[in-house]
Amino acid sequence: MPDLTEGDLAPDFTLPLDDGQIFHLAAARGRPVVLYFYPEDDSGGCTDENREFSDRAAAFAELGARLVGISPDTVQSHVKFRKKYNLVVPLASDPEHLAVEPYGLWKLKKLYGREFMGLIRTSFIIGADGRVARIIRATRILGHAQKMLEALEAHVAAAPAK
Repeated sequence: MPDLTEGDLAPDFTLPLDDGQIFHLAAARGRPVVLYFYPEDDSGGCTDENREFSDRAAAFAELGARLVGISPDTVQSHVKFRKKYNLVVPLASDPEHLAVEPYGLWKLKKLYGREFMGLIRTSFIIGADGRVARIIRATRILGHAQKMLEALEAHVAAAPAK
């Protein structure tokens, strides 16, 4: 599948959350949704990223956005991870890549000369209309949540009044 671009209709998906609920993207229409995809629970960078998003969760909510973290880990892994670090953001489990692949994030990666398939850490703002409003690759983990919050503020400010 080709990479998504801003303005594309966001691929719909349904995934289980670590709190026992189900997240269905189409059901969130009418308000912005911030999706952040990360590779693995309880790794250094992913822990930092999830903590930063959790620290800013109230600010995302004040802007009317639904915030969801997504990784290929299991629900059970998410439950342990969230509890261990007191994370407040719901985490969606995608071991079958039902969202990861349609969003174009399962790609060939290289690390120390070794090639492997893996998740490309990326975040999306999905507008209230269900279209991709912003795509931001997390080139630096620290500060990425703040960058997404600022992008959401700009998106909300530019949205037509209801």
